[in-house]
Amino acid sequence: MRMRRKKNLDARLNEASEYLISIEAQEKNTTLSKEIKNYLNIKEIFCNDNPLFLEIGCGKGGFACEFARQNPNINLLAVEKTANVIVTAAETAQKMELKNLRFVNCPAEYLSSYIKESSVERIFLNFSCPFPKKKYANHRLTAPRFLEIYKEILVENGEIHQKTDNMGLFEFSIENLSQNGFALKNISLNLHESDFEGNIMTEYEKRFTDLGQPIYRLEAVNKKF
Repeated sequence: MRMRRKKNLDARLNEASEYLISIEAQEKNTTLSKEIKNYLNIKEIFCNDNPLFLEIGCGKGGFACEFARQNPNINLLAVEKTANVIVTAAETAQKMELKNLRFVNCPAEYLSSYIKESSVERIFLNFSCPFPKKKYANHRLTAPRFLEIYKEILVENGEIHQKTDNMGLFEFSIENLSQNGFALKNISLNLHESDFEGNIMTEYEKRFTDLGQPIYRLEAVNKKF
């Protein structure tokens, strides 16, 4: 179901522009686009050399804003391809005056064209769309084509932290991460009944937890060499 365009979207995006990085891919073919490099100047964006983390599929920005608030010495780029959604996240960050958070409006397929290799220390995948039909498996954010992008932009021993309520996606992720050179650790089949500390709840997570559904979580370490 297509989301209705928000009223005054362009004006709202403009008003929150200091928190938004809009990317228009020069090459629509994702295979060819990888050859075009137009890296974001992260130091210029954040005015510091702090560690860089990335959230892919940030939605309305609940996790991103809270993480940035709790971790002022970490720079966070939160990626969301839908302008209709990312505008709410940017407005929230603006109200909270979060200087270590910016939102990137682009599909994940193009990230290696704009994020320099070996520059990201952690990637968050929070409640990504599971694309349950097998024919759409290549769209899942832990499909091999995305893992190749993550391997490129992550530092050696950089990590992917994934949370999902979907067991099928979780099993798919474990299989693909294992087969593509990532070392798995801290796997939880029921996050909220584990001893994990420091969890930041997302909007979806609150909904699923209230329904009594288990939350699956893992950490995957990028072993480059």
